[in-house]
Amino acid sequence: MSALTKILPRNEHPIERVLRVVLGIGLLLLVVLGPKTLWGLVGIVPLLTGLVGSCPIYTLLGISTCRTRDHAPST
Repeated sequence: MSALTKILPRNEHPIERVLRVVLGIGLLLLVVLGPKTLWGLVGIVPLLTGLVGSCPIYTLLGISTCRTRDHAPST
């Protein structure tokens, strides 16, 4: 296990990652297109977490939406 995996473990389901990226881009577009408010910069957070595949809040709370592989018991 690498140091980066310890800091940013993969804890987001692929569908959730896509939704986060789409939401992040949508919020960032508010800065340029919509009401042109800086609140759209909040979109950086879901965009980055979606691209990386790791949510720091999930890590702190011990949550993961990834499917876990069931390992067969070793005999």
